[in-house]
Amino acid sequence: MEASDISGEGVVVAHYGIAVALRLESGETGRVRLRRRQSVRVGDRVVVEAGMLTEVRPARGVLSRRDSHGRVRSVAANLDALGIVLAPRPESPLGFVDRGLVAARASGLEARVVVNKADLPGAEALHGEMAESYSAAAEIVLVSAKTGAGLDELRAWLEPGHRAVFVGTSGVGKSSILNALLPDLDLSVGEINETSGLGRHITSTATLHRLAEGGELIDTPGFRDFGPVEVSPTELAAFFPGFEGFVDRGCRFRDCLHRTEPGCAVLAAVESDQISARRHQAYLALLAELQKSPASSR
Repeated sequence: MEASDISGEGVVVAHYGIAVALRLESGETGRVRLRRRQSVRVGDRVVVEAGMLTEVRPARGVLSRRDSHGRVRSVAANLDALGIVLAPRPESPLGFVDRGLVAARASGLEARVVVNKADLPGAEALHGEMAESYSAAAEIVLVSAKTGAGLDELRAWLEPGHRAVFVGTSGVGKSSILNALLPDLDLSVGEINETSGLGRHITSTATLHRLAEGGELIDTPGFRDFGPVEVSPTELAAFFPGFEGFVDRGCRFRDCLHRTEPGCAVLAAVESDQISARRHQAYLALLAELQKSPASSR
């Protein structure tokens, strides 16, 4: 379909930098170029008139991240859920799951931690480690894109009307899971670099896909950093996974950051070994990171 012929309201299904692919409500598809400084995300609802993108509808469930250089990168819009994909190999960076869960909670998304490559040694141990640390914050799912184990649980999660995005470092198998859920998709799948132990970047463009059973999935390029965006220190104090039941009991101060404040329910839990010192140190590291970012001024 020629860009000049495209008119109507639709959803952005792929982003190519200077252009986006659209799926219109009429069922037609096409591609339109973006004007300079025109910003849209995969999942955005837009209005196109005669091949020109004229309006981006207000969005909910927006997921963005801050990279290691402090730049904000949009991931997707109008989401309901976030799948944080891990694997026994390559290992994800320290704190990746914490950052993903905080970002999900800040954006009002339902989260799943998806441990892929259940067919490999170390997968069950990784699943157990995730369950021990995060079962109160999210469902932990053990799957294998290779054998199909656990995929029915993902299909049930992605019920009709449920739009999810998978995030994870390169090589953990996000595209392999999508290929298993959508056999006709045939996304490129990368191998692990034997020297670095890291995955090679294969997915270069975020894309939205419909599942036969209902629901939608957005595939994203892999990345090794996931700094939450627009999360204040006080929100982090409330959202950090593992603090749930203790924060609910109430600290003495409403703006408690769980550092040295008197009457802090989290510090009391750390003192009594109900929260591990390791988890508290992980929280403090992320808190320090957030306080260096512009979001800390909120």
